[in-house]
Amino acid sequence: MELLHHLQFGFGVALAPMNLLFCFAGVLIGTLVGVLPGLGPPATISLLMPISFGLPAETALIMLAGIYYGAQYGGSTTSILINIPGEASAVMTCLDGYQMARQGRAGPALGISAFGSFIGGTASIIGLMVLAPFLARFALKFGPPEYFGLMFLGMVVLTFLSKGSMIKSFISIAIGLFIGTVGIDLVDGVQRFTFGAPVLMDGIGLVPVGMGLFGIAEVLTNLEEKKVREVFRSEIKGLLPTLKDWKESAGPILRGSLIGFFLGILPGGGAILGAFTSYAVEKRLARQPETFGKGAIQGVAGPETANNAATGGAMIPLLSLGIPSNVSMALLLGVMLIHGVRPNAFLIKEHPQIFWGVICSMYVGNVLLIVLNLPLIGVWVRLLKVRYGVLFPMILIFCLVGSFTINSNHYEVLIMLIFGAVGYIMRKAEFPQAPLVFALVLGPIMENALRQSLLHSRGKFSIFVTRPICLVLIMAGILILLIPLVSQVRGKRARIMEEAQGE
Repeated sequence: MELLHHLQFGFGVALAPMNLLFCFAGVLIGTLVGVLPGLGPPATISLLMPISFGLPAETALIMLAGIYYGAQYGGSTTSILINIPGEASAVMTCLDGYQMARQGRAGPALGISAFGSFIGGTASIIGLMVLAPFLARFALKFGPPEYFGLMFLGMVVLTFLSKGSMIKSFISIAIGLFIGTVGIDLVDGVQRFTFGAPVLMDGIGLVPVGMGLFGIAEVLTNLEEKKVREVFRSEIKGLLPTLKDWKESAGPILRGSLIGFFLGILPGGGAILGAFTSYAVEKRLARQPETFGKGAIQGVAGPETANNAATGGAMIPLLSLGIPSNVSMALLLGVMLIHGVRPNAFLIKEHPQIFWGVICSMYVGNVLLIVLNLPLIGVWVRLLKVRYGVLFPMILIFCLVGSFTINSNHYEVLIMLIFGAVGYIMRKAEFPQAPLVFALVLGPIMENALRQSLLHSRGKFSIFVTRPICLVLIMAGILILLIPLVSQVRGKRARIMEEAQGE
C-alpha cells in the first residue's frame, strides 16, 4: 500500500503539465540524438545544462533523463536503416538489423526494436522502484569512510571496464581529480590553483568542461570523417511483428530485460555491456546460431531490450547512493548538485518529488517513445539525409551561447574551447573522456569524505580498515586493480614455458 501511495504521488509530479511537457521534449530530443549519428547523450545533456538551471530540479532531471533513455530508442533506427549505430549501445543491432532491412524486413526490425525497448524500459523501472528504496535504507549505514570506499570502487570499476589502456584511463582520472581541486578549499577556505584569476575561484564548471569534451570535440572529430551515409531506400512497411517474430523474440526480450537491468547498475558502459552480453547469450542459446549476423530477429530484440533496460538500472546507484554508473549519470549528478540536491539515502525522504517524480516520468516517457517512434519512422528517415555540414554550425552556436549564458562570463567560453581542444586530443590519442568527467564530479565529494574521515579519526588512516563496509569496498577495488597484473604475469609465465619447451 505504501508503494502505491508513492506511485500516486510520483505520477502526480510526472503528469503535471510543465513536467509532462519537458518529459516530451526530453524524449523527443533524445530520439533525435539517437537517430543522428555523431551527437550522443553526454554531449546533448551538456549542451542543455544551462537551460535546466532555470527549471525546478525535478523538471530539469525529468527532461535530461528523457534525453538519456530516449537516445537508446533512436539509436536502433540508424543501425537498421544505414548500418551506423546512432548510439554506441546500438552497435550489436547493426549486425542483424541491417541484414533484415536488406531482406525487405526493415519494418519488423524497427517494430520489434521499439516494442523490446518499451518492455525493457518498463521492466527496469519496476526494478528501480523495488531496489532503489532498499539500497537507500542500506545506505543509512554509510558514513564518510564508506562513501570514500564506494567512490574509490566506482572509479576503479569504471577504469577496468573502459575500452583501451587502463593506464590511459587512470591518467584521465588523475586529470579530472586535479581539475576538481581548482577553486576555494571548502575545509580551509584557501585558494588552490586559481593563479589569482577570479573566474577560477568557484572552480572549473562542469558545463563548459562537458560542452568542450563532448560537444566541441565531437564536432571536430566528425568534420574529419568523410563518410557518406546511404539510407536504405526501400519502402518501410509492416512495422508490427508477426506472431512468429514474437515467438522468436519473447525469450530474448525477457532475458535482455534482466541482463540489461543488472549490468546497468555497474559503473562503466552499462547499456553497451548489456547489449553485447545479451547478443552473446542469445547466440549461444539459439538453435540455429549460424543465422546470427544474417538477419536473425533475436539479434535485434535482445540487445535493444537490454540497452533500454540498462537505463533504469543506471538510475539506482545515482538516486540511492549518489554514485553515477556512466558519464550521462555523472552529468545528471552534476545537475542535481548545482540545484542543491545531494543524492543519498535521504533523497527519498527529503526530496520525494525528485525521486518518485523522475521514476514515474520514465514510465510516462517510455509510453511517449513507443507512440513517437513507430508513426514517425518516415520523419527520422528524412532527418538521416541532413548533411553534417548543416548541423555542426548549429551545434557550435549552441555551445558558445550556452557556455556564456550560465554566468554571462566570456571566460567560461574560453574554458569550453580549451576543453574542446583537450577532448579532441584525447580522442586522437585514444584517452577515454568518461573517467575525466567522473573524477571531476566525484573528486570533490570523495575528497570531502576522505578529509571528514581523517578529522573524525584524528588523522588515523586505520578508520578505513576498521569499518567493515569500507574495508570490503576498498579491498574489492584493490582486487580489481590486481586482475590485469595477475593476467599479465600468467601470460608471461606461459610464454616462458613455451619457449623452454621449444628449446
